[in-house]
Amino acid sequence: MAREFIDALRERFGGDVVETHSRFGDDTATVSRAAWVRALNFLKDELRFSMMVDLCGVDYPGREERFEVVVHLRRMDDGRRARIKARIPESDSSIGSVTGVFPAADWFEREAFDLFGIRFENHPNLKRLLTHPSFVGHPLRKDYPIDRRCAIPVPDTLMDEMEAGGESRVTSNESRMYLNLGPSHPAMHGCFRVLVELEGERIKKAVPEIGYLHRCFEKEAENHVWHAVVPYTDRLNYCSPLMNNVGYCMAVEKLLDLEVPERAQWIRMLVCEISRICDHLVANGANLVDVGALTNFWYLFNVREMFTDWIEALCGARLTTAYGRIGGVARELPQGTAESLRSCIKELRRAIRQVEWMTKRNRILIERTQGVGAISEADAIGYGFTGPCLRATGCEYDVRKEHPYLRYDLLDWDVPVGHRGDTYDRIFVRFEEMKQSARMVEQILERIPPGPVMADRPDTCLPAQHEVYGSIEGMIRHFKILTDGIRVPAGEAYSYTEAANGELGFYAVSDGGSKPWRIKVRPPCFAVYQAYPKLIEDHMVADAVAVIGSLNIIAGELDR
Repeated sequence: MAREFIDALRERFGGDVVETHSRFGDDTATVSRAAWVRALNFLKDELRFSMMVDLCGVDYPGREERFEVVVHLRRMDDGRRARIKARIPESDSSIGSVTGVFPAADWFEREAFDLFGIRFENHPNLKRLLTHPSFVGHPLRKDYPIDRRCAIPVPDTLMDEMEAGGESRVTSNESRMYLNLGPSHPAMHGCFRVLVELEGERIKKAVPEIGYLHRCFEKEAENHVWHAVVPYTDRLNYCSPLMNNVGYCMAVEKLLDLEVPERAQWIRMLVCEISRICDHLVANGANLVDVGALTNFWYLFNVREMFTDWIEALCGARLTTAYGRIGGVARELPQGTAESLRSCIKELRRAIRQVEWMTKRNRILIERTQGVGAISEADAIGYGFTGPCLRATGCEYDVRKEHPYLRYDLLDWDVPVGHRGDTYDRIFVRFEEMKQSARMVEQILERIPPGPVMADRPDTCLPAQHEVYGSIEGMIRHFKILTDGIRVPAGEAYSYTEAANGELGFYAVSDGGSKPWRIKVRPPCFAVYQAYPKLIEDHMVADAVAVIGSLNIIAGELDR
């Protein structure tokens, strides 16, 4: 069964399956360009791999077929995973689009086109996504200098996308109006911009734009040694940076075949669940403000400050934590952790009770959220939804249950789900998840074992702080690891965790050198945000504001 999908592909496509391997627990098949679309159709329709988790490009400039397109798939009924790839020469860097197979492929293919120049034939709107239409070059190609700058003369009007696909859905030209929501508008979170076509106050079409925060994490990762990438992960989902640290370190450890000490695994679970609570407090607090429920914001943020005080005691920072380490965590838990976190959990439960009492049956909240921005389970899977936004539709998929990592299989907790997939369910799924995270934190505090917090592999793992400052050997070792880097075995691995917004994946490719050859982040927000136009069409402008808050789109994670 381990190579079931590979055997099925060979039987169906024969010589078009040009290479296969199973390494680091991942089954991979490379197919010819000619069979690309047919192979993905086969995997979805006949082998039931219904979710496209990720699609990305990789550049190998020294190879005749320079580019690779890599897709990660998941089968929802039994959790099986598959990786399928195709190789493309630079002289004809085109391949068939699979947007007709997986709706999620739309933005993933646009991203690969933007960053690598890979053209996806028959894509409905193959336009740059993360960079401006006037941008010159493709930033993630290996020959693109990291310090090159590109002036942006004028903003993109987005009217080409608005007018694509035929006539306007507005019934008459006289009643048509275009409105920009964001980026510098209080109705739109962060630095997002959405161009909407209105009939009265009803949205008939919407075109989202991303890229206002783009820093190209993946380009930076290729230009730093493996350990030095950790601080950059903080800047992804900055509402729960500790989870990003853990996700990245697990991907590198998978390539290294590195076992993390037992205590460090429990500490990682602890910081992840605290981060989940903090992230959900921000999401729901801000979302309730969006619909006019300001008082609830203070109840939730006051508790978040308590948790953040503990995080500051843990690592000296409140936002950019850099606490994760390849091989474990940076340091031990601060003294008084158990008492401090139990106090935080007590206040958390009190705050949730107070907010639910004020909101759960509130007529205004119900009318603003129930039935608003609803999506079915099947459509959510098609778009690649994970996390609370998927669970709000009734799907129980949670990486911690379906593919247990760390020591989640030793904890007693439940997966909260909704049933309508609307704004209301997304809000209250997050409240229920905070309750479950509180249960897990209490169990971790009771059961966390003693022991080291860093693996004993001197050639790979950074030394403890007291060794760096207390011995010449420790200082030299620290210096060499962060300047020369570590040698990670050549290969590719995909590691995934259940972050606050869903499946956070890191696809890590090593050429055996001291720096990553490719680090592709699979941000849960990316798949969710591309469905935003579908969620708000035929709703009012005020509904669009409520919906974007319930999706909890984080700009740093979205466009990286």
